Amino acid sequence: MVAIPQNGEDLGTHLQPSPEQKRTIIFIAVYTVAITILWNVPVLKQILWPFKIVTVALHEFGHASAGLCTGAKIQSITLDPDEGGLTKMRGGNPYCTLPAGYIGSAFWGALMVFAGFDVLASKIVSVLIGLAMVATLYWARNWLTRGITVLFIGLIALLWWINGGYYLRYFVLFMGVMSCLYSLWDIIEDLVTRKVNESDASKFSHLCCRGCLPPQLWGVLWFLISLAFLGLAVVAALLVFKEENTGSGQTTPGTSAS
Repeated sequence: MVAIPQNGEDLGTHLQPSPEQKRTIIFIAVYTVAITILWNVPVLKQILWPFKIVTVALHEFGHASAGLCTGAKIQSITLDPDEGGLTKMRGGNPYCTLPAGYIGSAFWGALMVFAGFDVLASKIVSVLIGLAMVATLYWARNWLTRGITVLFIGLIALLWWINGGYYLRYFVLFMGVMSCLYSLWDIIEDLVTRKVNESDASKFSHLCCRGCLPPQLWGVLWFLISLAFLGLAVVAALLVFKEENTGSGQTTPGTSAS
């Protein structure tokens, strides 16, 4: 529920989180640490595999969206079990389409983090996630990806109805954190551990200045943009969702300093 500052109430006071908002911020921190650990541990990283597929899909949708906005014709979006993705298009502006993958992930991630502070907002955003899953299902090239996609859609539907969708917002929040910070982990994998020469950062580095600025620099820049999106999402949520939606049809007023 939207909360508007009253006369005499400064912005700093209004940004003071309520108890439920503090708990949500703690969850964001815990998710960040947990995902970072799981992403980099060889065996445990398999736990994140289905979530990575969703994040890669949002990444590819970013490329496709920028292509459409710059006059490209999208031919296909494909995902593979190795957590890779490819968007094929004709035309478009590569100066926009190449960085749009990570920036698109940051945008969708920030939207999910913002929605993760409220049950109703999470339900709305979960519909968008569901549409992304349907698109992933349509473009899937093997039965394993199809099966994971169907399970994800089922999970969203299940969480929607359990306790009025209260736990759905924590799922949406988790996916938001993962999407926001995707650029960091993916750049580390592509440019440090695996050293993939055809990564977005490598292509963009060659396109902009023929490699005079290293791909790692562009990766760091996109990561900082992702952090900015994440920070703005949290600030906006603190301002907008000052009353906690419990998921049971009731709202609890947040606390504020006098």
